[in-house]
Amino acid sequence: MSKTRYSIGDVSRICNISKKALRYYDKIGLIHSQRKDFNNYRYYTQESLLSVPVIKYYKQMGFTLDEMRDFIEGNICNVYRTMQRSFKAKIDELERAQEDIRRKYISVKDWHDLIVEAEMVIDHDIRDVSVKFVEATEYLYQEQDFDNDIEAAIINIDFTNYVESLRNEITGPVIINFSSRKARMDGEEQRVRIMQKTLIPCPDEVRTKFGGSMMLACYHIGSHENIGETYRKMSRWAQAHKYVLGEESYERYVTDYWTTRNSAQFVTEVMMRVFRETAATCPPS
Repeated sequence: MSKTRYSIGDVSRICNISKKALRYYDKIGLIHSQRKDFNNYRYYTQESLLSVPVIKYYKQMGFTLDEMRDFIEGNICNVYRTMQRSFKAKIDELERAQEDIRRKYISVKDWHDLIVEAEMVIDHDIRDVSVKFVEATEYLYQEQDFDNDIEAAIINIDFTNYVESLRNEITGPVIINFSSRKARMDGEEQRVRIMQKTLIPCPDEVRTKFGGSMMLACYHIGSHENIGETYRKMSRWAQAHKYVLGEESYERYVTDYWTTRNSAQFVTEVMMRVFRETAATCPPS
């Protein structure tokens, strides 16, 4: 960079920038070229070359060409105050974009994890009943009447509208809390709670806690129409192993109508609170 004049080809090669971009920047007054009087030949000075890294840095930060020109020229009144406002606006914009990406990432990651879980359950044909501790987690919930239309309960328009009314977004599996496991086993109508995690914290009055206790759990593979068989299997297991089951049940839909229309590939985890059967112990109502 010892020359006093540089051709557009020189600038393109030295600064790793296209000639097309240089011509456009010259046209809008962002990087100025000079002209030789006798042949109108375009050339650039060292000052022009040094403008390129500055422009690249502003471009990296996401500023517009007009903003770059104002910053570089500095001809506006109170240039640093103007730059502060522009930079603060850019920070706010990037924070909003970062939050948007965070929510998208969580949603995609949670769904990916459910697909991996379902594949493992199906591949290994995991249908055994087991007792496990379920960690306490808070969920957004809405109480609804359940008329045995399980598809409409899972892809739930009322719940979707409810989430939107709270200006929130959901992630992870739908969980339905059935007030009566017996009614669910027998295919009877009942009151339920639709539950799902949210991406934005919810007010206390619309949240419910699930877990924080020992639960009997079993994966149900396939259509929901015969899920009563899994309930009966769990009841038999509990009786044989001297456990008492709570009145409620929970169904956690790992994969369902949201994922595929092939019901043979559905994976549902059925869970119920469980207690050791003793003369002095009975489940809370």
